[in-house]
Amino acid sequence: MVDVGDPVPDFSLPRDGGGTAGPADFPGKTLVIYFYPKDDTSGCTKEAIGFSDRADEFAAAGAVVLGISKDSVASHDKFRDKHDLKVILLSDGTGEVCEAFGVWVEKSMYGRKYMGIERATFLVKDGTVRQVWRKVKVPGHVDAVLKAVASA
Repeated sequence: MVDVGDPVPDFSLPRDGGGTAGPADFPGKTLVIYFYPKDDTSGCTKEAIGFSDRADEFAAAGAVVLGISKDSVASHDKFRDKHDLKVILLSDGTGEVCEAFGVWVEKSMYGRKYMGIERATFLVKDGTVRQVWRKVKVPGHVDAVLKAVASA
């Protein structure tokens, strides 16, 4: 499990629009890496739109926003186009990156237990994790992350 003070795990994942991306592709940039359960679901859509609506502010602060789920690149492309998203969406089809960050967890709904992605965000500067938000609630989250980026 990745925590504050840890080096960001090195990874490169397939991204929306083709190609790959990972921390090494953004030298000198602050990274906001957020994990979300599923494309085009209510909370995930609100979160992605929230980050996209503030994309210019994140960029002005020197930050790049990367959204990661286990959905396919084709699903990400459809999600991006449907909602005019301005964040980079990465596909962790194998779940290795989710495991490395400790966001692949047991969840429970209506008494049924299953494995899924815990909504979590990691702020990375100079290759080191500076702040972690786990069990994220979407309302107000983007504002909190932007404030942390500005003071990082």
